Amino acid sequence: MANRFILNETSYFGAGSREVLGGEVQKRGYSKAFIVADKDLIQFGIVAKVTDALEGFPYEIFSDFKANPTVNNVKAGVDAYKASGADFIIAVGGGSAIDTAKGIAIIINNPEFSDVVSLEGVADTKNKCVDIIALPTTAGTAAEVTINYVITDEESGRKMVCVDPNDIPVLAIVDAELMATMPACLTAATGMDALTHAIEGYITKGAWELSNILEINAIKIISDNLRAATYEGDNMKAREQMALGQYVAGMAFSNVGLGCVHSMAHPLGARFDIAHGVANALLLPYVMEFNMPSCVVKYGRIAKAMGVDTANMTKEEAAQAAVDAVKQLSLDLKIPQTLREINIPEDALEQLANDAFNDVCTGGNPRDITEADILELYKKAF
Repeated sequence: MANRFILNETSYFGAGSREVLGGEVQKRGYSKAFIVADKDLIQFGIVAKVTDALEGFPYEIFSDFKANPTVNNVKAGVDAYKASGADFIIAVGGGSAIDTAKGIAIIINNPEFSDVVSLEGVADTKNKCVDIIALPTTAGTAAEVTINYVITDEESGRKMVCVDPNDIPVLAIVDAELMATMPACLTAATGMDALTHAIEGYITKGAWELSNILEINAIKIISDNLRAATYEGDNMKAREQMALGQYVAGMAFSNVGLGCVHSMAHPLGARFDIAHGVANALLLPYVMEFNMPSCVVKYGRIAKAMGVDTANMTKEEAAQAAVDAVKQLSLDLKIPQTLREINIPEDALEQLANDAFNDVCTGGNPRDITEADILELYKKAF
């Protein structure tokens, strides 16, 4: 069996690393940038920090997309890109901006997929997407290093998970200074998203030696730094470590897949516009408990990575300690603990379970799961 591993070409890390942007753009011979950025990041001056680093290089900004970007958002972005005269994309933001950029960039060079919905799953695109330079502003999705993106299909009310090696950014600039103004609630939610990536990537059916090394270290980095990054907003060391931890988690899960936490979180975002990090954080302990029989040894390693002394515990006790450590971290970060708290109606659970069972991430869950099992998990989380 061959284990494929795909990464982006070049990455820069460190506070202030955006300053390399102007030189990289000139070196690569581009003529104009199409910047995909969230409206709030424009308002709060984050995008200006990036455009300042362009040193007078011409650009145009596109910000007409939602936090859970839609098919129509991508179509509007494609039209705007074509009209702009740009020849590459700079994505500034969290997963919403980078995912939107990926959808636009793929379609520009693969116009046969212009309906967007045909990109769901593993699309057979022939051409590498338009070059993307990604500057993440949250420490969560790791979209700057993954071959994945998620777009909401408004007509079906579903999130489409798109997996395509042709969408990966050519350059990632992971600058913690761009993350420093994140409010505590967003830092917590995106950080728990990163932890979910690391844990699911560690236990997924596709995991192997290389991904295991990356994910267990990502779990430790995130667990050691997320509280400080959340409650000490100016703690640049914690911010830099979170930026690194989420990137390391992304390197692996992008290649080995995820599991049922993500498949259950996706319909919450698609149908109720729940922030992806919040949905993942809320569901993670419930799904971990379900998966425990298939992951006892790995859960023990997760507990140790999260700082639990497991020396005198049985394998089963250590596994439970991992779930308890995740629960405690979630509580410490003031993450909602039930679906009722985020206003999910009980009569929606059956449809959510059907959506989740048919999500592409379900196949990677370490323990085989049925639609009825997923419904019971939603009910527990309710």
